[in-house]
Amino acid sequence: LQGIVQAYKSGVTLQGNTTSLGRWNFSGSFFFSISAVTTIGYGNLSPSTVAGRIFCILFALFGIPLNLVLLNEIGQVMLLGAQHCAHRLEEVFHGQKKASLLIKTSALVTGLLLFLLLPPLLFSDKEGWSYEEGFYYSFITLSTIGFGDYVIGMNPDRTYPGWYKNVISLWILFGMAWLALIIKFCISFLE
Repeated sequence: LQGIVQAYKSGVTLQGNTTSLGRWNFSGSFFFSISAVTTIGYGNLSPSTVAGRIFCILFALFGIPLNLVLLNEIGQVMLLGAQHCAHRLEEVFHGQKKASLLIKTSALVTGLLLFLLLPPLLFSDKEGWSYEEGFYYSFITLSTIGFGDYVIGMNPDRTYPGWYKNVISLWILFGMAWLALIIKFCISFLE
């Protein structure tokens, strides 16, 4: 009985939370906040009290629009960086088309590496997933589909470093901004 009471005080309820790592510590709360305002919503961690649910609604009402502004700003900074590089390359190649193609290719390859191809290696190491599972998680997360079949930091048999969820939360923000730019380019191309 004391074990159940202590688990309840730590955030684990008898209503189906089977993980030992979904507690409301800083990393878990930061990750929950990011998954809420990005609308990923894995479904593995949620408020269980009326007050918590009301706070979550209010947090999302303000957090989602602010997150969209933040993602737009991050995307604009990425785009400005790419445009700055393009201007430098125009001077080197003396041609806008070559520089533009090189920058778009570089931005695509760099983003693919940072947001889709390298993170699965980290997930393989920290979560024990295969590379394909890590790649699947990366895309499902950054596209905000968030099925919840794979969620980082939830295996009770593994020990996770304190920085892990925080770094992944930042990866989600920057990765979503990059993927939004790629989708924007795809839409322009298709139009």
